[in-house]
Amino acid sequence: QVQLVESGGGLVQPGGSLRLSCVASGSIFSDAVMSWYRQVPGNQRELVAQIDGDGTTDYGDSVKGRFAISRDNAKATVYLQMNALKPEDTGVYYCNWQLGFSRSWGQGTQVTVSS
Repeated sequence: QVQLVESGGGLVQPGGSLRLSCVASGSIFSDAVMSWYRQVPGNQRELVAQIDGDGTTDYGDSVKGRFAISRDNAKATVYLQMNALKPEDTGVYYCNWQLGFSRSWGQGTQVTVSS
Protein backbone atom coordinates (compact mmCIF):
# COMPACT_ATOMS: atom_id res chain seq x y z
CA GLN A 1 0.00 0.00 0.00
CA VAL A 2 1.39 3.36 -1.06
CA GLN A 3 1.04 6.34 1.26
CA LEU A 4 1.10 9.80 -0.30
CA VAL A 5 1.41 12.99 1.72
CA GLU A 6 0.93 16.34 0.00
CA SER A 7 2.05 19.71 1.32
CA GLY A 8 2.58 23.26 0.13
CA GLY A 9 -0.96 24.46 -0.43
CA GLY A 10 -2.27 27.76 0.88
CA LEU A 11 -3.67 31.16 0.03
CA VAL A 12 -1.93 33.17 -2.67
CA GLN A 13 -2.77 36.29 -4.62
CA PRO A 14 -3.40 36.16 -8.38
CA GLY A 15 -0.09 36.16 -10.24
CA GLY A 16 1.70 34.51 -7.34
CA SER A 17 3.44 31.15 -7.07
CA LEU A 18 3.26 28.02 -4.96
CA ARG A 19 5.15 24.75 -4.94
CA LEU A 20 3.35 21.58 -3.95
CA SER A 21 5.19 18.48 -2.77
CA CYS A 22 4.06 14.88 -2.50
CA VAL A 23 6.12 12.32 -0.64
CA ALA A 24 5.47 8.65 -1.35
CA SER A 25 6.27 5.71 0.88
CA GLY A 26 5.54 2.02 0.97
CA SER A 27 6.11 0.99 -2.62
CA ILE A 28 8.07 1.46 -5.81
CA PHE A 29 8.38 5.09 -6.81
CA SER A 30 10.88 5.39 -9.64
CA ASP A 31 8.80 3.41 -12.16
CA ALA A 32 5.45 4.87 -11.15
CA VAL A 33 3.51 7.46 -13.10
CA MET A 34 2.99 10.41 -10.75
CA SER A 35 0.26 12.94 -11.33
CA TRP A 36 -1.40 15.98 -9.82
CA TYR A 37 -5.16 16.39 -10.09
CA ARG A 38 -7.37 19.17 -8.80
CA GLN A 39 -11.01 19.24 -7.82
CA VAL A 40 -13.50 21.97 -7.07
CA PRO A 41 -16.86 21.29 -5.40
CA GLY A 42 -19.40 19.90 -7.84
CA ASN A 43 -16.80 18.99 -10.45
CA GLN A 44 -14.83 15.88 -11.25
CA ARG A 45 -11.14 15.71 -10.57
CA GLU A 46 -9.18 16.99 -13.54
CA LEU A 47 -5.64 16.13 -14.52
CA VAL A 48 -3.26 19.03 -13.97
CA ALA A 49 0.11 17.43 -14.71
CA GLN A 50 1.71 14.02 -15.08
CA ILE A 51 5.27 12.69 -15.14
CA ASP A 52 6.30 9.20 -16.20
CA GLY A 53 9.11 7.15 -14.75
CA ASP A 54 11.40 8.28 -17.58
CA GLY A 55 10.60 11.95 -16.96
CA THR A 56 8.13 12.49 -19.78
CA THR A 57 5.60 15.14 -18.78
CA ASP A 58 2.10 16.11 -19.81
CA TYR A 59 -0.11 19.01 -18.74
CA GLY A 60 -3.72 20.05 -18.78
CA ASP A 61 -4.40 22.75 -21.34
CA SER A 62 -5.32 25.34 -18.71
CA VAL A 63 -1.92 25.14 -16.99
CA LYS A 64 0.50 24.73 -19.89
CA GLY A 65 3.29 27.28 -19.70
CA ARG A 66 2.52 28.16 -16.07
CA PHE A 67 2.95 24.91 -14.12
CA ALA A 68 5.88 22.49 -14.05
CA ILE A 69 5.92 18.97 -12.63
CA SER A 70 9.16 17.30 -11.56
CA ARG A 71 10.26 14.33 -9.50
CA ASP A 72 13.16 13.34 -7.28
CA ASN A 73 13.32 9.55 -7.21
CA ALA A 74 15.96 9.53 -4.47
CA LYS A 75 13.49 11.33 -2.20
CA ALA A 76 10.39 9.57 -3.59
CA THR A 77 8.90 13.01 -4.07
CA VAL A 78 6.99 14.70 -6.87
CA TYR A 79 6.65 18.47 -7.10
CA LEU A 80 4.28 20.87 -8.80
CA GLN A 81 5.63 24.37 -9.34
CA MET A 82 2.70 26.69 -9.99
CA ASN A 83 3.39 30.15 -11.38
CA ALA A 84 1.17 32.97 -12.59
CA LEU A 85 -1.68 31.58 -10.54
CA LYS A 86 -5.24 32.52 -11.42
CA PRO A 87 -8.42 32.41 -9.34
CA GLU A 88 -9.62 29.51 -11.48
CA ASP A 89 -6.66 27.46 -10.23
CA THR A 90 -8.37 27.32 -6.85
CA GLY A 91 -9.20 23.81 -5.68
CA VAL A 92 -8.00 20.80 -3.75
CA TYR A 93 -4.89 19.34 -5.35
CA TYR A 94 -4.40 15.60 -5.10
CA CYS A 95 -1.27 13.57 -5.72
CA ASN A 96 -1.72 10.28 -7.55
CA TRP A 97 0.58 7.24 -7.83
CA GLN A 98 -0.01 4.69 -10.58
CA LEU A 99 1.90 1.53 -11.42
CA GLY A 100 0.23 -0.92 -13.77
CA PHE A 101 -3.35 -1.31 -12.58
CA SER A 102 -2.60 -0.10 -9.05
CA ARG A 103 -3.46 3.43 -8.00
CA SER A 104 -3.26 5.47 -4.81
CA TRP A 105 -4.35 9.00 -3.85
CA GLY A 106 -3.12 11.45 -1.28
CA GLN A 107 -5.42 13.30 1.09
CA GLY A 108 -5.25 16.54 -0.90
CA THR A 109 -4.02 20.05 -0.20
CA GLN A 110 -6.09 23.20 -0.63
CA VAL A 111 -4.92 25.92 -2.98
CA THR A 112 -6.81 29.20 -2.94
CA VAL A 113 -5.99 32.00 -5.35
CA SER A 114 -7.66 35.20 -4.27
CA SER A 115 -6.94 38.83 -3.62
